[in-house]
Formats: sequence, C-alpha cells, structure tokens
Amino acid sequence: MSVSFIRWGTAELSLLISYDTAGPVLLLAAGEAATLPDPARDPDACRRLARGALPLVEIQTAGSGRLGTSGKRHVDGAASLALRHTGHHEEADDDRQTRTLRILMADEATGLRVTSVCTLREGVPVLWTEARVENTGDRPVALEYVSSFVLSNLARHLPEGGRWEDALSLWTAANPWSGEFRWSRATLGEHGLYDVGMVAYGQTGSKNRIALTSTGSWSSSEHLPMGCLEEPSTGRALMWQIEHNGSWHAELGDRFDDVYLALSGPTDREHQWRRRLAPGESFRTVPVAVALVPSGGFEAALAALTRHRRAVRRPHPDHQGLPVVFNDFMNCLMGEPTTKALLPLVDAAAAAGAEVFCIDAGWYDPEPPGTTGPGGVPGWWDAVGAWEESTARFPGGLGEVMDRIRAAGLVPGLWLEPEAVGVRSPVAAALPDEAFFRRDGVRLVEWGRHQLDLRHPAARAHLDAVVDRLVGDYGVGYLKLDHNIDIGAGTAGGDSPGDGLLGHNRACLAWLDGVLDRHPGLVLESCAAGGSRTDHAILSRLPIHSVTDQQDFRLLPAIAAAAPTAVTPEQGAIWSYPLPEHDGAELGTVLVSALLGRVHLSGRPDLLSAEQAAVVRRALETYKSYRHLLPGTRPRWPLGLPGWRDGWIALALTTDGGSTLLALWRRDGAPDTLTVLLPWVSEHDDPRALFTAGPEPRCAWNGRERTLRVTLPAQRSAVLLAFGPTPLS
Repeated sequence: MSVSFIRWGTAELSLLISYDTAGPVLLLAAGEAATLPDPARDPDACRRLARGALPLVEIQTAGSGRLGTSGKRHVDGAASLALRHTGHHEEADDDRQTRTLRILMADEATGLRVTSVCTLREGVPVLWTEARVENTGDRPVALEYVSSFVLSNLARHLPEGGRWEDALSLWTAANPWSGEFRWSRATLGEHGLYDVGMVAYGQTGSKNRIALTSTGSWSSSEHLPMGCLEEPSTGRALMWQIEHNGSWHAELGDRFDDVYLALSGPTDREHQWRRRLAPGESFRTVPVAVALVPSGGFEAALAALTRHRRAVRRPHPDHQGLPVVFNDFMNCLMGEPTTKALLPLVDAAAAAGAEVFCIDAGWYDPEPPGTTGPGGVPGWWDAVGAWEESTARFPGGLGEVMDRIRAAGLVPGLWLEPEAVGVRSPVAAALPDEAFFRRDGVRLVEWGRHQLDLRHPAARAHLDAVVDRLVGDYGVGYLKLDHNIDIGAGTAGGDSPGDGLLGHNRACLAWLDGVLDRHPGLVLESCAAGGSRTDHAILSRLPIHSVTDQQDFRLLPAIAAAAPTAVTPEQGAIWSYPLPEHDGAELGTVLVSALLGRVHLSGRPDLLSAEQAAVVRRALETYKSYRHLLPGTRPRWPLGLPGWRDGWIALALTTDGGSTLLALWRRDGAPDTLTVLLPWVSEHDDPRALFTAGPEPRCAWNGRERTLRVTLPAQRSAVLLAFGPTPLS
C-alpha cells in the first residue's frame, strides 16, 4: 500500500503527516523541521511513528463511538478512523506573515467532511489550529466530541529504555479566586499515569488519562486553559492554550508505549455538549495554540506563546499607551460610590498621576449607600441590568462627577456587568424569556441574577443601547466589563445545554467585536470575579485584564509575579491599593506588585499623608518612564514560578535590546538577604534601583558569576531594579 507524506511548516516548527487510501490522515510528529524523520531516507522511523499516531482530528458520534478502546479517553473515535484524505492546500498571507495548511478529509459512506486548519507565523514556533466538520450526507449526525488538536508520539525523543512516566513532566495551573496562576509541575507518574505493561498483550495502553476540564461560563475558575508538557533533561517542551471563553477539555494519555495530548472545547461526557448536524450543516471547533520548543523548557515555550498572543490580538492604542487607571472599588469604596465620596478621590487620583478614573460597581444602585434591597443584598448586586445612574447617590447627576473627572485631566470610566441582569431589575421583566439562560423551560437564577443569552437579538440590542448611551451621554472612554456568576453547564436553544453555552460564548465575542468596531478608541477591561475568565478568546479582543480580586497586599506578589504566564504584561492589571496604615516598606510592596504590569490604583489616596502620597507619585512617575518597554518584554522567573507561601519572589521582564526589569519581594519570615542567578544579564551591567520604599536595599552584582546579592532590611518590602540600556521616556 502506498503511503503519502506531507512535511509542512517552518524551520522552527513543522508537521509530519501521512495518509493512504485505507486509513485516516495521521499526524505523526511535530517539532523543529530538523528533528522530523525524512520519509524517503528513513521509512522505518515513519512506520514506527505511524503505529502510535492518532488521526489528525478525533471525532466521536452517537452512532459510532470508539474502536479498540473504552473508558473515558477521547481517542480512537470510529468516525475519525473512517475519514480519508481528499486533498490539501496551502495559503500564504504576506501581510500577517502567516502560512495556513488546510487538509480535507471525508467519509463517503456517511457524508461527513472535515477540514483541519493549521496556521504558522514566520519565526514563531506556535501552531494555531481548529477543525471544521460538515455533514454532506442525507442523514443527521450527532457529534459528541471533536478535537481541536491531537498529537501522539510525545515521548519519541526519549532514549532507548527511557520511561516516559518519569522522564516527562506536566505543568498545570490551578486558578482559584484571589489566588490565581498557581503553577505546579509533576511527572506523569506522579500525576497517576503509568506504563502498565499491557501493550505487550495486545492492548493500546492503560485506559487512564490525566484530564483537566472547565465547565460553565467561567473559563478559568479552577484551572487555566493552559498546560505544558516538558522533558526536564533536555528542556524540550510543548505548551498549549485553549482559546475559548467557555467550557474546555484537555487530556494526556498513554498509547502504544507513548503519550498523546488531546485538546478541545466542550464535550458530551464532560460538559453536556452534543451537536446534531442536519444535512448541510457544519460545526467549527474552538481554536487552540500550541508552542513547541527544543530547549529552554517552560520559560522558552511561554516566550513563544507570548509572541503569538501579541501577534494575533486585536490592535488597540491602549496596548502602547498603558495609562494608569484609578478604580474606586478595591479597599476603597467597595461598591458604594456617591458624589460626596468620589470628588475627593478624583482630585487625589489626579494628583497621584492616574490617567483614567473608573467608577466601579454601585453607581446605578437605587438604594441609598449602606442599605440593602429586599433580598438582603446590596442593590448593586441584584438590581443590575438597566445601567442608569442612581439619583440617591448622585443628587446632582452622574454627569457632575464625570465633568470633574475630565476637568482633572482624566478619562472617565464606568463598571458594567453586561451579561448579568438582577432579579429585581426592570430589565428582567422587559426582555423575553428567550433572551436569558434557561433549562427545562425555567429561567436560571444564580445568586440573585439572571444570565443574558447573547444569541438573542433583544439581549444584544439592549447591551448595544447601554454602551452607546454611556459613551454618548457621559463621554465614557473606559468600561470595566465584569462577570461574577458561573451559570453552569449551559442553556436551552441548542442541541444540548453545552451547545447553547457554546453559542452564547461565541455570540459574546461577536458582541465585543461589534462594540469595538463602533467605538475603536473605547478601552474595554476584562474582569470576571478577578481572573475567572483568563482566556485568550477574551484577551485577544480586550486590551486590559484584571487578574485578581486579592485584597491582602501580602498575598498579591505571588499572583502578580505569575500573571505573565497567562496575560501579557501590557494587559495584566494588578491592584495597587495604598492605605494610610501602610508603613514605608509595605507601601513599596503595594506599589511594586503593579509596576511590571498595568497599574490599577485604588485604596485611599485621599487619606494618605503627604509623605505617603509622595511615594505613590514617585512610583507612578517611575512607571511612566519605562512602561513603553513592557509591550516588547519577555517574562522570566529567576527563582522559579512563585509558590503561594514563598518567602522571596522574583519576576524579570527582558527586552531584545538587553534591558532587564527585575522586581523582588521579601515576605514575612524570609531571610533579609538573597542571591539571584541572572544568566542572561551582561557581565558589565550593574543594577540600578528604579523604585523602592522604606529602608534602602543593598545590591551587589557579581558579573563573572552573573549573580545578584540583594538585602531588603524590612519584611513586607520590595524593590524594582533595572539592568542594561533601559531607555527611559
């Protein structure tokens, strides 16, 4: 039987694909072009890869299931094994510097046709991929699983006799509310996946898997939609991100003495997702990006993924301007804004150096400050939805405060929670039931709120009218878009609850695109109970993202230092909430935590002493002097990714021009002196302290050994250092 091969890609990342008339299209391997076997010169190597290879797209349908395996794993789908290659072609986009390979497959018996779409960008070892499934037959097909990406033979580089269960490690990131970005690494064996020896007896493997799943409208409330498979002995690594703002699934399993990875959006087994394709209908999977690097491990793969994130996101002037945002919520008004409370904050924020002033939750609350509604919760919680100013809170009108913000030289902003409608809101009665999430004919309620279904034109029209009114009537230039409920597996109006949620997720993205098309200069901030919707589907559209709700400045450094794993520094907004009770060193920690990302100033600048206010001004003046560098930086962790209770934490951002910005935090109980290895810094680059507060730090640079010895005399203190030619504006 004649086997054909496709070798496609760039020098940095290529794919090796095989197909024949008797079997499916197989993705044999991916990696640097030089590491892939040449079918003409080494056919035996290709045959070995083919034994464990999986179809380019894994599909399971209700009427066909799987073959050759059972259990919970999403491989060996009979529908995918029946697909045959029908053609492929490449497209080039010189403006975007991308190349796209489309591989066409079909099962003539059922009429199922599948197109795998693979895109690469020159110089970036990241594969972006999705699949499109079409029913060209004469009977419906019920999809239960379709992969966005699947790759086996992940242990192919191990030496003869090497055990993948010990030699391969998996990084995953727990993402708890107010404790985001908790990365940890363990071998596949430590995760519970072993070679159980059954391949020798005719089985495919262990039937086990390592699975990560997110269900509902919070895409990252338990885990980031990311992971990294690493070979620590060589630094070879594969890092992925599922670019979806809803339910997703990732799994690693063993198969024929090797390891596979399968990534997807919602599934039947995990998310109550099924999609019935009638004749002529089609389905598109959620996209996935995968970085593969031959060395450098987690950090090198993350650097490649960071380049991908910047290259594919929607352009916005905010990516370069990085204005300092004051927001009145965190450790400040906490949802109780009034004209009387806001006016002194506007003046204090302007004096500190803020450039945007965002009024957070509560500006629409019909109840007077400090009171609750009939349900015993603040009105700003279960009365949301109409987004009209509260006359009780703003007796002279919200416009009075907006005018004061503009007069102070700041851009006015407001908080919205567009997808939520409180049960007490008049909007709940005004919109039809079909405009909300429903199951079994019942409109869903979660914590006193309904969830809008943005597939419905009435829901979208309502939100469009709100945004256009706020921009037109108040001159709002900044909107913080929050989302504080997770409504569950899905809603009616699709083939399944999970399919309804997927439809809403995509409609939400389309709505965001529409808002920015109408108001291209408007800054939209992403927030969802802190970092509960930290996914690239949202981040590729909105220029700034609130990464956490953490209120304790002592805990914030662990979050701030890890945030660049999921959010580019120029998008990741960190709270900086100076309070009168902070001493000098503590004030340094409060401020440094935000200085390598986007500054979200809050706290009580209006109550600070003159000396404290001067420290805040100095921090923001310093930030403005180098913030233009952040959009081109690469994150590094010279002490490793931060643990939640680590005594010392470090984050470095480096530029292609040889500059390094290094933040160091000393927390409770840590020794006062630390030695940090910085192998990328030039021998002759002495550190310069850009910002600190409290007792002065002491730094000694050993250029020959590339080590920095730092002493921070006070606990709960921090310093921001610079190395190399840092061009300050």
